[in-house]
Amino acid sequence: MPSVVASGEGRKIVAEGLHFPEGPVALVDGSVYLVEIERKTVSHCLPGGGVEIVADLGGGPNGLATGPDGALYVCNNGGFLFVRQDGINRVRPGTPEGYTGGWIEKLDPATGKSQILYDRYGDHRLVGPNDLVFDRFGGFYFTDFGKFHPRYRMNGGLYYAKADGSSIVEVAYPLITPNGVGLSPDGETVYVAETETGRLWAFELEEPGRAKRFPYPSPHGGRIVIGLEGYQRLDSLAVDVFGNICVATLASACISVVSPSGQLLRQVATGDPLTTNICFGGPEMKTAYVTLSGWGQLIAMDWPDPGLRLAYGDGR
Repeated sequence: MPSVVASGEGRKIVAEGLHFPEGPVALVDGSVYLVEIERKTVSHCLPGGGVEIVADLGGGPNGLATGPDGALYVCNNGGFLFVRQDGINRVRPGTPEGYTGGWIEKLDPATGKSQILYDRYGDHRLVGPNDLVFDRFGGFYFTDFGKFHPRYRMNGGLYYAKADGSSIVEVAYPLITPNGVGLSPDGETVYVAETETGRLWAFELEEPGRAKRFPYPSPHGGRIVIGLEGYQRLDSLAVDVFGNICVATLASACISVVSPSGQLLRQVATGDPLTTNICFGGPEMKTAYVTLSGWGQLIAMDWPDPGLRLAYGDGR
């Protein structure tokens, strides 16, 4: 672990009073879409500090991405339970009344109308879709986190689906609480962060939706990139132009920057033990937008390296 945990430079609060924010998507006009899991909404954070509700989706909207048609695609986990302790908003084990599973939905931000694209893979119901990333072919990889219950935990997996709702395939299963997902700059590697193990995995693609399988002892065919020391839990992630993976890190309240070869380059402190996600924006892609879910804030900070532009990220 690096001996020095750096503080983010030029840090400012973009929005606060949010209800467990996640899934930020930075737009070219300086505004940011995100989800509020506890409020069950997709929300629009304006440059002046205002927040507008785009849609109330029910369940638990968790991950967000812009697709090739300009629509917003949402990983909906089906719903969480929350508890506030010592001024921090936390997720607690269990499911809300009426929970039947999770789903992937498509949202028109102009009208607020949505439609469910996927709620199962074959005969298997999706449990808690968490995060997604589009590739240059118009499909997207997404994680299903699984689900915490008071006495047991359901497994998760990595999937690939087409934006038109016509096809979904399983890339890797089982994973232990798979959360953040991102693509390397060349689009040939999918990275997945596991929350409870603190491990970052790489899946080397042979074609869209199909990954090379590494043999035993890999539990699912992935290649281990890094496992963080101590009690550090990984959440969502973004990739920079150099291929470094920037992972929101729970408990240690920071963004961990990991090289593709598995070296922990630095950790940038945020202060919130429920630092859940990061995306990049700004004219040079050197502004990091970070969701601090425990505090209910979206912050922006200067970042030394440009973030990788997403396939359909900001309307450019």
